[in-house]
Amino acid sequence: MRAAGQIFLHFWDFYNILVSKGDDCIFTSKSLHFEYARYDETDEPNLALKNIDVEIGQKEFVAILGCNGSGKSTLAKHLNALLVPTSGTLWVKGLDSKEPKNVWEIRSLAGMVFQNPDNQLVATIVEEDVAFGPENLSIPPAEIRRRVDSALASVGMTEFAKAGPHLLSGGQKQRVAIAGILAMQPDCIILDEPTAMLDPLGRREVLKTVLTLNRDFGITVILITHFMEEAAQADRIIVMDSGNIAMDGTPAEIFRNVEELHALSLDVPPVAALAYELRKKNADIPQDILTNDDFMDYFADKMLTILENPTNPINSTNSARLANKLENAATEPIIQIKDLSHIYSPNTAFSRTALDKVNFSVYSGEFIGIIGHTGSGKSTLIQHLNALLKPTTGEILLNGANIHSDKSKLKSIRQKVGLVFQYPEHQLFEVSVYKDVAFGPTNMGLSAEEIDNRVKEALNLVGITADLYEKSPFELSGGQKRRVAIAGVLAMHPDILILDEPTAGLDPAGKNAILEQISKMHNAINNTVILVSHNMDDVSRLSDRIIVMDGGKIMLTGTPQEVFSNPEQLEEVGLAAPPIAVLMDRLRKSGIDVPQGVFTVERAVGVLGNFD
Repeated sequence: MRAAGQIFLHFWDFYNILVSKGDDCIFTSKSLHFEYARYDETDEPNLALKNIDVEIGQKEFVAILGCNGSGKSTLAKHLNALLVPTSGTLWVKGLDSKEPKNVWEIRSLAGMVFQNPDNQLVATIVEEDVAFGPENLSIPPAEIRRRVDSALASVGMTEFAKAGPHLLSGGQKQRVAIAGILAMQPDCIILDEPTAMLDPLGRREVLKTVLTLNRDFGITVILITHFMEEAAQADRIIVMDSGNIAMDGTPAEIFRNVEELHALSLDVPPVAALAYELRKKNADIPQDILTNDDFMDYFADKMLTILENPTNPINSTNSARLANKLENAATEPIIQIKDLSHIYSPNTAFSRTALDKVNFSVYSGEFIGIIGHTGSGKSTLIQHLNALLKPTTGEILLNGANIHSDKSKLKSIRQKVGLVFQYPEHQLFEVSVYKDVAFGPTNMGLSAEEIDNRVKEALNLVGITADLYEKSPFELSGGQKRRVAIAGVLAMHPDILILDEPTAGLDPAGKNAILEQISKMHNAINNTVILVSHNMDDVSRLSDRIIVMDGGKIMLTGTPQEVFSNPEQLEEVGLAAPPIAVLMDRLRKSGIDVPQGVFTVERAVGVLGNFD
């Protein structure tokens, strides 16, 4: 594991030209409107931006928040002239973005990193992809070489320079996409959800990279994010709603409006939420507590007595639930993984070991969380569970039988083990929601009546109402697409449901809605669920048992309380305990007798709600 500061070693070498540029990097919009094309004149106007008046100055770090569909990405695409106003004006350093002659200069000034890295990667080798931008700027070859090396070092991807992007994890692809923009040395960097697919350490490293570029080198940064902790690091936050700017202010000014943000389907950083709930009990608590440091500075010397009994195991719910499930489960596990190894591109220059002698079992009715840093082998592992990938060595047993022993049974296995991919909307293809969900059951040869029952049952389980059945799945919101994709798998009645980062890129309300539906479904039908996630809060709250992966191996397995009781151990493998668990650990180390296993805001309020 490289040192946290190591990613910055090349920054001076990389950006020494920028400090001498001297020009302001300013966006100014006046009465900016943007309307997406309508299918016909009878359609209602599809206004994505409405009367946007905003200025962003040199060296600012601005975070843009908003629920899915609020206009964040549309605004970002205007800032580097990928879109131009339907009416009104946007100037980029004095250049009118509607003037075609200004487009290429604007795009050289404002580089953009998109939400999905697959939309931005064009080459077959990582270093060639990073070199693509500088090559198109006619940079001399020696300078391109230097920029590529520095850009890859800055995002921690040097060791993958010769790898194929298609062999990388989603998070690793995002780092390559960021490196490709950095190699062009823009005055301003616009990042549209750049950390949505990264592990906690990866998110921190990208954010540190962004902060360094902004604060040490004066690069203007526009960050679109659904991580409130990231937005709290910005100088300024712009909140969008239905194409309008709903709020504009400092993080402290924005995050004190908790109820207003909830009404906009947004959230606040977990520590800010905790302070807000405690403020209801003690009005003297300040409104600008956004980080663990802020919390410790104010509270540590005030919590002389914690009144709740600290000896009671707070997270015993998970342990009791797991014990009950294992007691009632069949003697044999539903899945057994035995010495599973997988090597990509064996016996070639691209050979890479993704899994190394993995062993574990899953019992019927369990809710398993799988966590690990980007590239630890999580997605490779779960793609073995329904035979999408074949082991290099080892075996996978489903109900005691090797899933690769008979190729004719692979279809049956994939019906029993349903997999929802990292980008679930990529699984959608039919002309209507109903037909998309019916596709699986239809191919199972079921009767029309049974297909209808299964489709409606699955859509009801994920909260999709009948008025959406005949809509195109591509007309739905991001969260609705995720639900339909999950319903398409559920309609086949799998014994095991596997979800690979199903909420990545969703706003807080959308994420919570998806997870609530998954939890309700699990409780209603007692199916086995395996959830891969980089969100430690979600995993700690939902899982009976957690598997921690590192370097293609299982490093740790246990209940949430067992796994998250040692934040330092998780830090060593690129992970982190939930923010509230980290805060509780700091309080314990400061001498305040708070119990282990407190992961949520609600439980922390119960523990900390009474103090002298």
